[in-house]
Amino acid sequence: MHWLTTRYLIELDRPRVMGIVNVTPDSFSDGGNYDGPDAAMAHCERLVAEGADILDVGGESSRPSAEPLPLEEERRRVLPVLKAALSLGIPVSIDTCKPDLMREALDLGVDIVNDIAALRLPGALDVVAAHPNCGICLMHMRGTPRSMQDDPHYGDVVVEVGDFLRDRAQRVRSAGVDPARIVLDPGIGFGKSVAHNLALLARQSELLDFGYPLLLGWSRKSTLGQVTGRPVADRLVASVAAGLAAVQHGAKVLRVHDVGAMVDALKVWRAAGLSA
Repeated sequence: MHWLTTRYLIELDRPRVMGIVNVTPDSFSDGGNYDGPDAAMAHCERLVAEGADILDVGGESSRPSAEPLPLEEERRRVLPVLKAALSLGIPVSIDTCKPDLMREALDLGVDIVNDIAALRLPGALDVVAAHPNCGICLMHMRGTPRSMQDDPHYGDVVVEVGDFLRDRAQRVRSAGVDPARIVLDPGIGFGKSVAHNLALLARQSELLDFGYPLLLGWSRKSTLGQVTGRPVADRLVASVAAGLAAVQHGAKVLRVHDVGAMVDALKVWRAAGLSA
């Protein structure tokens, strides 16, 4: 199995680690830490040194209750970082919902579009379909960041999330996109309760039936705080444990803040013969 992207064919014979680069003042975990180009680029270099396989650069917070960010401000935040990150020798992803920014990032040579709205905004699908081979991550989210945690309900969260992801993947394929470009993300913490998130982890393997690689983002999520009683700054161990559990249930890409710790955990996991 592999993930076809702009510049790289990412082999998924082992779990890959996607390092988070939040160029934001207000992200839930590290907002303000890397919200200038120099600080963000130094963070990119550090994540590569720690063993990141992919860098995911985003300029708009998607924390619960977050307000939408104007396009020009998002452009100002991320474009200088993307330009520099493209020189680091690993795939680079743009984390955005905005079609205009997707297009501009892809014109720079960015490898992957990671969209929490699963290309539902007008024009987004057209942008990626017009590109010959960029990678695409389609994520499930109920509502918007502003409203997603307003008492979310599901009949069966795994079935409903799966139905949504399968439908979005089919719509993307119907636009002429090679299925090898598509990865699915069930959207841990995006319009879901603690029980919903844990059900998605326990039954994650059901989402493999659609034939696409899975990307999981458990890093520092509030569900881990609810389970452990730890504040966001103290969720490293829980994040690594959740990442390993996701891998056990078939995840091929882990989106994380703490790259070095996750890379080391996966090395031990593979050395023990527990993961391919």
